[in-house]
Amino acid sequence: MDYHKDCGYAESAMTDKEYLIHQRPWKALLIFSLPMMLGNLFQQLYTMTDSVIVGRFVGEKALAAVGASYALTSVFIAVAIGGGVGGSVLISRAFGSRRYKELKLAVSTSLVSFLVLSIILAGAGYVFSDAIMRALNTPFDIHSDAVLYLRIYFLGLPFLFMYNILSSIFNALGKSKIPLYFLIFSSVLNVALDLFMVAVLHMGIAGAAWATLIAQGVSACLSFGVLVKDLASLEGKAERVFDCREFLSMVRLAIPSILQQSTVSIGMMLVQSVVNSFGSQVLAGYSAGMRIENIATVPMVSIGNSMSSYTAQNLGARKEERVREGYHASYLMVLFFAAATCLILEVFPVSLVGLFIGSDGTVEAYGTGVAYLRFMGWFFALIGFKMATDGVLRGSGDVRIFTAANLVNLGTRVLFSFMLAPVIGVAAVWYIVPVGWLLNWMISFCGYRKGIWKRS
Repeated sequence: MDYHKDCGYAESAMTDKEYLIHQRPWKALLIFSLPMMLGNLFQQLYTMTDSVIVGRFVGEKALAAVGASYALTSVFIAVAIGGGVGGSVLISRAFGSRRYKELKLAVSTSLVSFLVLSIILAGAGYVFSDAIMRALNTPFDIHSDAVLYLRIYFLGLPFLFMYNILSSIFNALGKSKIPLYFLIFSSVLNVALDLFMVAVLHMGIAGAAWATLIAQGVSACLSFGVLVKDLASLEGKAERVFDCREFLSMVRLAIPSILQQSTVSIGMMLVQSVVNSFGSQVLAGYSAGMRIENIATVPMVSIGNSMSSYTAQNLGARKEERVREGYHASYLMVLFFAAATCLILEVFPVSLVGLFIGSDGTVEAYGTGVAYLRFMGWFFALIGFKMATDGVLRGSGDVRIFTAANLVNLGTRVLFSFMLAPVIGVAAVWYIVPVGWLLNWMISFCGYRKGIWKRS
């Protein structure tokens, strides 16, 4: 019996779930990416809550301490997100071709793999936190606070990994609203716990770190429960929890995805030692500017991740032309968000930096943050084009080109920051960023034009 011919209702319901394959490309991307943008925005608000509350209630040096550790913590967040995106390609393909047993096996393999990885990284990070902060030239007056924050952060790393992997799985299934709901919940919980532990209990940056750990843990557990229930509605059952072939396929896609997602974060960590050498006041202003930049890039990152799932599902359904149409639509979305971001950063830079530093901030801290934002505001279209192009390549499994492109981006930022900062000052750190984005985009676009992604 042909199930899809004899059961019209089931076919209709399945079509609704597969809107990335059937809706008009621009509409499908918009429907899929907007919840993801909101989710990523709350992710950034979630992670920057510590900085805002610590800067306001504890002081500028405490903000600098959180900022000093943030460069490293961003790398681990990028590993979790990149690994999730890499695994979601396999899940999206299985979902697009309705191979549900394979889908469930890919899900369980992904969860087990990254749980083990997160535990290993958490243990290593906790042990070497002090050495890492010393290697990054963390200013002496904030070193102990930075190490304290980092060690508590590492205790919650398995929760961070599992939540981000679960979010990627929901996105691969076309259910990008579910991660959004949990992010809203966990963000509100994190803010409430932050205010209670920092402003009421006066626990300082330790209270901010514990608040983040608790909020991440609750959100990860709830997300896992919803995923188990959701997968039960799909036909078939995986014969085992872990599969080596699925794992190797996932690793092949996840490693380049991790490199792509973590390029900016790794660059931030390596460049952090350059910024640290200018003292805690400059570091506080730089930390504020960097947090605002991360919010500004949320639409670009979301569009790139949306293109990954969109590309994977449509190639799985043998609809190659839709990928090209979606890619063109993504550029229009990038231009819109880049223009809006530029306007906001050029008009309100002082107010935005003040959210973190407060009225007691030093002139040097304010000057650093404002200069950072006013320069960067003009260049966010470049990272948007880069993310959209990388999304197509990653979603198709064509991983070599965008891996090389992101390594060029990283190398450019690190090399020229170390070379130029001693000569022209800390501004060299952000002057070189658009150059790296441009080189990344040009290399990835050449890979897209070659069309290898169509045969991947």
